[in-house]
Amino acid sequence: MIVEAAIARVATCEAERFRAANPRAFAHHAAATGWFQSVPFHWMRDWPSPVPIVAAAAKGATRTSIDGQTYDDFCLGDTASLFGHSPPALAAALAQQASEGLSYMLPTERGVALSQRLAAMFGLPLWQVTTTASEANRAVIRWCRGISGRAKILTFNGAYHGAVDDAFVDLKDAAPVMRASLIGQVHDLRDTTTVIEFNDEAALAAALHARDIACVLAEPVMTNVGMVCDAPGYLTTLRQLCDETGTLLVFDETHSVSSGYGGHGVAHGPTPDLMVVGKSIGGGVPCAVYGFSAGVAARMAALNQSRPPGHSGIGTTLSANALAITAMDAMLSDVITPTAYDHMLRGAARLVAGLAAEIAAAGLDWHVTQVGARVEFLTCPTPPRNGGEAKAAMHPELEAAIHLFLANRGILLAPFHNMMLVSPVTGDDQIDRLVGGFADCTKALKE
Repeated sequence: MIVEAAIARVATCEAERFRAANPRAFAHHAAATGWFQSVPFHWMRDWPSPVPIVAAAAKGATRTSIDGQTYDDFCLGDTASLFGHSPPALAAALAQQASEGLSYMLPTERGVALSQRLAAMFGLPLWQVTTTASEANRAVIRWCRGISGRAKILTFNGAYHGAVDDAFVDLKDAAPVMRASLIGQVHDLRDTTTVIEFNDEAALAAALHARDIACVLAEPVMTNVGMVCDAPGYLTTLRQLCDETGTLLVFDETHSVSSGYGGHGVAHGPTPDLMVVGKSIGGGVPCAVYGFSAGVAARMAALNQSRPPGHSGIGTTLSANALAITAMDAMLSDVITPTAYDHMLRGAARLVAGLAAEIAAAGLDWHVTQVGARVEFLTCPTPPRNGGEAKAAMHPELEAAIHLFLANRGILLAPFHNMMLVSPVTGDDQIDRLVGGFADCTKALKE
């Protein structure tokens, strides 16, 4: 058992160690007064270090800082660089495209091959490109409401689908509430968003049988409230209930693309009606895609024809810009391959085994969860079944202490929870260093 006094002791010691080792990061933070909260975007303050590490460069699965620190990177841009930082094929393609123009508001020749690669990889025939997964999710929600004639969507408690207002509804004491962190929201989202717990078949059936839900927007496994895997048969039931009630099924695979080549839907089933993939699809270049079935496409086309000309509320000037198309085409042709996934899944299995062994050796009632190349240790004895249980199991102070301990030893985890990603270029030596650092941390916490 880890006591609160030990957590506070380790956190204080590690904060002092970070301060001594990163003087340039502190100087940079003090000088960056032109940025709100001294960072270009506010979530850069979410790391557990006293000030953010300031990046100098990254290559493969390694990152360096302006203080000369070298890190084994298991955050990988919170999935944006899931397949490694600056893969050579991507870097070469971007350099060439930069010399030829970045944004034309016109299609490019590479786009034909890209659309075919997307269809082959993810199993849906038709695609559109946006700048972010948040934008893609907004577009999908609009299309689903438009073609179904229904106003409501259904999401799961604790889910995160980017900066999409409609998804910022949670459950508190079994009642829907708008997420307290949502700034400036003036309309009650609960009128058009239904929220239930993941893996609750009875609640799902009750909600969908009302036949007023346009779409279910879901990660096939939850990844932003810890990791919550689907119970046996749950996704099959979800697919069946959507079919029975005329509800469209949307998978946001921005994170669960870690499950395997083609994402969770291809690797494990079922197939959604629409899907969203962001971040990693362009290797870190801002872009995302959403795909859909031929039946959905026909309904979209009919809706378009019934409307007068004008802005649909979907897309921006930079959607499908030339740089994004080139980035995604290079990634899907040369980087995001079945062979890459073979390496990722083998490395993730090594990481899971190592962490589980150290947890057992330390006598801790923790466990490890895996979603393909995505691994997480949770400081609770059993895997949560839903978002409510996952949130209740979190221990922010303990997690922050562990993260900072590892960062001070050259190992970076994602800052938001105990998430680790294994890329195609992550080495066994890096995995072993992470396992060793984790073992050292648990010992320090038990002293």
